[in-house]
Amino acid sequence: MWAKSKKEYVRRAGFVMIAELAVHDKHAADGKFENFFPLLMKYSTDDRNFVKKAINWALRQIGKRNFELHKKSLTLAFQIQNIPSSTAKWITSDAIRELQSPKTLNIISKRMKFRRSNRLHY
Repeated sequence: MWAKSKKEYVRRAGFVMIAELAVHDKHAADGKFENFFPLLMKYSTDDRNFVKKAINWALRQIGKRNFELHKKSLTLAFQIQNIPSSTAKWITSDAIRELQSPKTLNIISKRMKFRRSNRLHY
């Protein structure tokens, strides 16, 4: 997996792919994204700018898929926030702010109503 690479842009690409998967794979099961949580946790102290931005993006996009992943992503963000690392705190402060915003909660709610009415599974 690219996210495990030591090379900055390869690792970044791995987390960007996770974010893109969260946005575009409408039929992926929640478990697929939960499997990425250990990677998000492990590399949340990587202070390279492009890596930390990609991790932040992946965490936010997973959390916006549905309310179940939203809850789990917020829980993970609070766990990462407790790591004694300024990078981890940067990643999570932005993610927590966005995931808790009324705008994001409204978007998830509308998305869930649309999926139920159209029988989409994500």
